[in-house]
Amino acid sequence: MSTTTEQAAGCALRLWDAVVDGDEDRAAEVVLGALAGGLDAETVLLDVVGAVQRRVGAEWAANHLTVAQEHAATAINERVVSSLAATVERPPVSRGRITVSCVDGEWHALPARLLAEVLKLRGFRVDYLGAQVPAPHLITHLHSTGPDAVALSGSLATRLPTAHATITACQATGVPVVVGGAAFGPDGRYARLLGADVWAPDARAAADRLSTGPLPRPRGGYQPIDHLPHLGDQEYTMVSRTSGQLVKALYTGLERRIPAMASYTELQRQHTAEDLAHIVDFFATALYTDDDALFTGFLTWTADVLGARGVPAGHLLPALALLATELHDFPRARRILDAARDELSRALSPGPAA
Repeated sequence: MSTTTEQAAGCALRLWDAVVDGDEDRAAEVVLGALAGGLDAETVLLDVVGAVQRRVGAEWAANHLTVAQEHAATAINERVVSSLAATVERPPVSRGRITVSCVDGEWHALPARLLAEVLKLRGFRVDYLGAQVPAPHLITHLHSTGPDAVALSGSLATRLPTAHATITACQATGVPVVVGGAAFGPDGRYARLLGADVWAPDARAAADRLSTGPLPRPRGGYQPIDHLPHLGDQEYTMVSRTSGQLVKALYTGLERRIPAMASYTELQRQHTAEDLAHIVDFFATALYTDDDALFTGFLTWTADVLGARGVPAGHLLPALALLATELHDFPRARRILDAARDELSRALSPGPAA
């Protein structure tokens, strides 16, 4: 391990302690001290702040952080980035203009902010638009500023249909699109599926690609169905339009199958309805992409999250059965649900005795 890597890892541990304690002043001291200690600003942003933020998400999923702690830690990290940006001396603009934006409906803005700051450090002129940017407003911005590329960030796979429409709209203006974030898959499969010009696994890779030279202008003129001809069967459209009814049907069916739900508190009922809504949303997105793995991956992750919170993950199986009953006339839906049921059953089955 190099000296720089060791130094960054040590700073990340100290920053983690500060954000978990909710100590913003100490967090800022760690980050600014890392700069004073010889780490360059890009390393501090990506290998200190970025590393801590990834750990925040993992620790929340493992039920080691509450939602409030996760939000507080994220807010501290965002303010720390602002402190660093106000302190470090950036080079003069010597490269092109990049618009950095989150997909509409995407509230996890810190990854996009980190990319924006790294691009500024590399001499780009950057328009950072932040979280949840509606596509029409993004397109208006592109027309008025004429950037060399759009960097689009998305963490939630359920926003892929919106991301697809945004990508094609940006390309129709002649602006190439770089995408990144967990929503596009660990291998970028959904970036390719949705016709993005470039996929980057992280902010450093995105900055590296943009730094090599201008991206070719897209041909444009696509409609979403050009990339996804299976949408012609209307299964995605029908499920997405009736998602609220499906959630109600699942909740009612589970009440009949799981007697313990009769004694749920109002908060437990609310959480159950929210979980069912997430299941339907991810299922609809799997129909949009026609990718079984998107839904099965979400369900196994959900089972882990529920298990960490002491909630019986086995309740997911009757929910899948009820959803299959509601959608028995939809062939692609049945295929995705069958694959999800089989994968979840394997994940929940006890291993061989020692």
